[in-house]
Amino acid sequence: MNRQTAERTTTVEELLRQTAVLIPALNEEDALPAVLAALPMERLHSVVVADNGSIDRTASIARTAGAIVVREPRRGYGAACLAGIAQLAATPTPPRAVAFLDADHPEYAAALPLLLAPLARGADLALGVRVAPDGSRGNLRAHARWGNRLVLATARLLFGRRFQDLPPFRAIRFPALQHLKMDDRDWGWTLQMQLRAVRQGLRIVEVHAQHRARTHGHSKISGRLGMSLRVGAKMFYTMLRERTLRMPASPAAGTRSGRS
Repeated sequence: MNRQTAERTTTVEELLRQTAVLIPALNEEDALPAVLAALPMERLHSVVVADNGSIDRTASIARTAGAIVVREPRRGYGAACLAGIAQLAATPTPPRAVAFLDADHPEYAAALPLLLAPLARGADLALGVRVAPDGSRGNLRAHARWGNRLVLATARLLFGRRFQDLPPFRAIRFPALQHLKMDDRDWGWTLQMQLRAVRQGLRIVEVHAQHRARTHGHSKISGRLGMSLRVGAKMFYTMLRERTLRMPASPAAGTRSGRS
């Protein structure tokens, strides 16, 4: 049986047991308990909380819930993700897939099987496109929605691939993730992953995932116009950098990309 056939016969439950959940977190002591409680901890490979320099009880709450805590004091969403990936790569039995979740709402944790279903059918990367319960395009503020649209439209022109979102809720096969050689340390992380996946011919699937307002605290990015502008500038820098960067072809790449 070849690799693609084996992947297509994997069940979501089988893949769940081989999936690590990685949660970058910065001062999320109020929201994190509900997110961890919504995860099927005993049925997962592992749960890693990448503490990005929190000054509250984020780390102790994560440990009490049974998660592995990795400290990355250098601020940056990508920096936290990279620290978590390094921890997973160093384990005696690395995961087969990694799912990235935000620490702000348990909705995505509960929808984890929805995200893993495309991977069980042979996809390499699954993106949880944010939609609100009423079917609209999520609960992002207006300036964040328009910024997303502009970035995605430009990415389509430069890379020839239409994406619906740049969601933090996503899952990817661990060998494919390692081959992407991610290096963005802050706001370009999600975009860099999607662009490198396109360039390496990975099979990408987008699924709709309900997005609600965070239960506690405030957004580190979309809640403030000034921060959103800085993030937007970084996104365009990321696109220009990735457009000129030479990358090797992925040996694990699928032959198609699509949506479901």
